[in-house]
Amino acid sequence: MTKILIEDIEKEPNKTMFYEFDEYMEEFGADIYADLELKSLGQFIEVSGTAQGKLKLTCDRCLQEFDYDLDIDIEETFAKQSLQDEYSSEFELSRGQFITDLNGEKEIDIYDLLYQSVILALPNKKVCGINCNEDMFTSDENYQTHDSRMDVFKNIQIEKKN
Repeated sequence: MTKILIEDIEKEPNKTMFYEFDEYMEEFGADIYADLELKSLGQFIEVSGTAQGKLKLTCDRCLQEFDYDLDIDIEETFAKQSLQDEYSSEFELSRGQFITDLNGEKEIDIYDLLYQSVILALPNKKVCGINCNEDMFTSDENYQTHDSRMDVFKNIQIEKKN
């Protein structure tokens, strides 16, 4: 069960629930383990903890698959009721002010929370290592690739201005 009812959190001593997540997430091809604390703070639910896993990523340079050790902190705040009426005008958010609006929902989807957290934690440029040999495939005479979509760039000429 990856959905936690808000009323179950409210029933816990100090309105704090501890939850362990240990599931295979197909989107990442890996088991993700998370140790979370869910705490009711009046109109808000605060979720904090850590998540770990060993993901299989593809290197953006050499296209080889490599293991990526995931170890992230989870800090998320959920508003039990809609904040739209209270904050109808625009305002700038600063660090720690991002709040997920549950819009009256009665549960928090832990799987979805972890999915989003992992996606945001992935590096923009996935590289297998500092010594990645991106020319690994291009040096092999038997390996050639041609992407016809790139043909349009062959005839581009840049005009130099003095």
